[in-house]
Amino acid sequence: QVQLVESGGGLVQAGGSLRLSCAASGGTFSRYAGGWFRRAPGKEREFVTAINWSGDSTYYADSVKGRFTTSRDNAKNTVYLQMNSLKPEDTAVYYCAASPSTAQIMGKMEQNKYWGQGTQVTVSS
Repeated sequence: QVQLVESGGGLVQAGGSLRLSCAASGGTFSRYAGGWFRRAPGKEREFVTAINWSGDSTYYADSVKGRFTTSRDNAKNTVYLQMNSLKPEDTAVYYCAASPSTAQIMGKMEQNKYWGQGTQVTVSS
């Protein structure tokens, strides 16, 4: 069972940057794909990024391409989300996820998908 803890959220002005971290424990994290999702007020949870176990394959939602970058450090059991050029519409609770593959990260099935508790990101205009 993998446990995930996000950190790094906060309040930032539009155009600013934040770096989120997702620390994993309780499993062999290097065998898992990682991902980030977000849920804005009044909206459904949406996919943001995914990264495979080795870090050499990444996927991004169209809304964040060119602004967000995901990476991982398996020695530290951590996945990162670097967010640049933030916009007010990026305001949301950001959740880290882990699953055996990026296909499962991005898929609809919840089986074998682990979640963190979320971290709030607020972008002011």
